[in-house]
Amino acid sequence: MNDLFETPAYKLYRQTDPQTSREAAQSLEVSAMERTVAEAIKGFRAAGCISDQVLDALPQHRYSTVTARYKQLKEKGIIFVDDRKAKGASGRGQLIMWHKDFYREQAND
Repeated sequence: MNDLFETPAYKLYRQTDPQTSREAAQSLEVSAMERTVAEAIKGFRAAGCISDQVLDALPQHRYSTVTARYKQLKEKGIIFVDDRKAKGASGRGQLIMWHKDFYREQAND
């Protein structure tokens, strides 16, 4: 079965990483975490969300566990970003993310 959430283990480490990183990548349940993060983003519907909001929605998961899923979800077309930003807790702008079901391109004025 070709599951959209299946990420091959080799994409989870760099070629220069030590063997322990490769073994850790092989043991991860990535597809379940990708689904969890995607569903959290989907919950923000058309408003979209920034990373701070996703982290707040998933307090039981570590920062790196959540944020590491964004790249694969973008590559798979499950979440979208463009140049729109919103201010995060740090005061800096963070890119807004939308689930594919709610993303609408920005209108050009």
